[in-house]
This record gives sequence, C-alpha cells and structure tokens, in this order.
Amino acid sequence: MPAALTGFDRREFTHEAITHHYYRLGDGPAVIVIPEIPGVTPKVAEFARRVADAGFTVFVPSLFGVDGAEPNPGGLSDLPRAGAGMVRSLSKVCVSREFTIFAVGETSPVVAWLRALGRVAHSECGGPGIGAIGMCVTGGFALGMSVDDTMLAPVLSQPSLPLGITPSRRRTIDISPEDLACVRSRCRSESLQVMGARFEGDALSPGGRFEFLRRELGDAFISVELPDDAANPDGTLPPHSVVTEHLIDEPGQPTRDTLDQIIGFFRQKLQHA
Repeated sequence: MPAALTGFDRREFTHEAITHHYYRLGDGPAVIVIPEIPGVTPKVAEFARRVADAGFTVFVPSLFGVDGAEPNPGGLSDLPRAGAGMVRSLSKVCVSREFTIFAVGETSPVVAWLRALGRVAHSECGGPGIGAIGMCVTGGFALGMSVDDTMLAPVLSQPSLPLGITPSRRRTIDISPEDLACVRSRCRSESLQVMGARFEGDALSPGGRFEFLRRELGDAFISVELPDDAANPDGTLPPHSVVTEHLIDEPGQPTRDTLDQIIGFFRQKLQHA
C-alpha cells in the first residue's frame, strides 16, 4: 500500500465487464472522491481523509495513474518531469474507451461504472443517499452520476471536459442530453442541488461552462468562482485544482473556505436530510 494511502482498504469492483480497484476509508454515508489527472495523488488522498474525518465513508476509485505517487517530487525546480507525468496520464485517458475527451453531448462510459459503485456504496453505508466529487477531467462525472436517485450531493470541481478547444465546447459539459434532462428534472421535482467550484481564469475549466450549468439548472446550481490570486502559488500549473494542488490550507483562505463549503454541502445533504 502506498504511504499516502495508509489506513485505506483496497478493494476491487466489477460492473459490466469493467473492473477497477478503489480505496475505502471511514464510517457514515458514502462519498465517492473521483481523482483528477494524474491520479490518486497524496493530495487527493489527503482530501479524501478530510471527508472521512467529517463523518463519511470515502470511496476513491483508481481510474488512471500511479496510486500514491507524488506528481511533482522535485517541486518548482523539476516542472518538466512533472509536466511529462501529467501528459502520460492524460494520454492514457485520451485513448481509453472509458473516457469521452473530445466529444460533445456524451456521458463518458466510465460513469456507468461509477453509478454502479455508488449504488453498492449506498447499500453498504446506508443513509439517505450518497455524494460525489469529480475533479478536472472527472469534474463532470458527478453530474452524470446524478441520474441515479441515490445521488444527493454532486460536486463538480474544475470540470474540464470536453476540452475547450472551440468556443462551443467551452459552453457545455460532458453529459448526454438525455442524462442532463434527467438531472434537470430531479432539480425541479426533488430539489436536487449541484455544486461547482473553479478559478475565474482557469482556461481548462472555462467560465462559459458554469454559465451553461446556471442556464440549465437555474438556482439548483451552486457555483463558487475564486479569483486566481486565491490559488496556492506553489502549484505546478496555473490556478486549477481547488481542493488539492492549489489549496491554501489556512483558515480564512478562499480555497480553504471552499473546501469547508463542500464538506458542509455533504453534511447538509447526507447527514441532516
């Protein structure tokens, strides 16, 4: 077990011939923590621990990358190697049939596996339902998981698909029209809410994407858009990863306030429903 994941249980889950392993920790209602590129990094694991410490059972699926590996062990002095690792992980995602990177109006096939994992997690952990947070290329996955009525607390952190290579792609998100219609219906009839977080200048998670979600979901979409100067300046990339790489973990910092707001959202929907 990688040092960053000490204390987690490692398990496997298969659905429709797709198998991935995941890491489980904690007690209480289930929250699926879906890692960002390049994978289950120490900072992703640290965020998952905080969610577990708040009274939840976290499920952290391993979908790509090397579990527990530090993405930038050399710090700012070794950015080329860090960048190369990010490119390797992204390249594997691009060629995988489980991820829809460039297509518009499609839900990535791996979301079906995540929905099934969520149903198993709910059956194991109980409570009114489950939560999930996706980050970066997985940022929109929690939205796609929300077609299941067990999903009560979806969080989209810097959702980055489809890649915003054209203006139209920057004004949409990786979900099929049918799935989006289902989520929109749940927002109206079940008071489902969806939370999103991004940095204002993040080109990977453009502002038009949040405008699209506000238009489609109305007041059911809770958006948090942080100024770029709120990001941790030691981050490898420009401001992007709200609760991991660019978190400044100090009271009163906007990124820490956002992390606390996300955990508060999970508590409101899953512990006090």
